[in-house]
Amino acid sequence: MDRIDVPLIRSVFHPDAIADYGAMYSGTGYGFADFIAEVHPPMQTHTHHLSNIAVTVDGDVAGSECYVIMRARTIGADGTAHETVSHGRYVDRWERRDAIWRIAHRRYLHSLDELWTASTRLFEPAGSRGPDDPAYDVFPDPPASAD
Repeated sequence: MDRIDVPLIRSVFHPDAIADYGAMYSGTGYGFADFIAEVHPPMQTHTHHLSNIAVTVDGDVAGSECYVIMRARTIGADGTAHETVSHGRYVDRWERRDAIWRIAHRRYLHSLDELWTASTRLFEPAGSRGPDDPAYDVFPDPPASAD
């Protein structure tokens, strides 16, 4: 998400996967990747933190739950920085098809969010969105999306 890498986002979903993010987005996993490509670029920076990950596997089907905290900084027209923090959970059903595990159904359950004016910044953001980010130098090519 933080690289806004549409093929990489799509690679975690089966082509017919459902992505239910409640009021934020409801549609396919591939459509969700396109949605991210539209809504994230206006943000100056954002990070997604996952924790409390639980997974169960039964043959070619698995279920998982994890908590997510998303932080984002946007800059208003007047130059004021705003911070958003959003908390929720991902509840996913995974399926192994043709020996590849991908999400078949994702449900995001929103818990709370906060928005405030940011008054300080100690350092400029580092890294970048897209394939010139240093992370792409140390990881092998991701699996291709199934489309």
